[in-house]
Amino acid sequence: MELIKKIKQSEAQAQEIIEQAKAEAANQVEKARENRLAAMTEAEQQRKQATEAAVAEAKSQANAEVEQLKAQAEDQHRQLRDKTANKMATASEKVMDYLRG
Repeated sequence: MELIKKIKQSEAQAQEIIEQAKAEAANQVEKARENRLAAMTEAEQQRKQATEAAVAEAKSQANAEVEQLKAQAEDQHRQLRDKTANKMATASEKVMDYLRG
């Protein structure tokens, strides 16, 4: 009789240990899931920040290039105007001389 009680006690203890192990395993799985979710969220935020930084850098470089190209175009326009100014004056004089003469 005493042996049967000890066996039943042992079975009950074993069942309790199994239940505790299951609960602990479930808790560990949930913690791991939460950690993965937090890591994924952090990675997504870092990706967004990196993308935003890259876009801002690209815009900055594009704006600088646009300004440089504008300056070059203005310089070329000025040079062309300077070159043609003398030719236009000479051509105007020739036309006026022709009309007078």
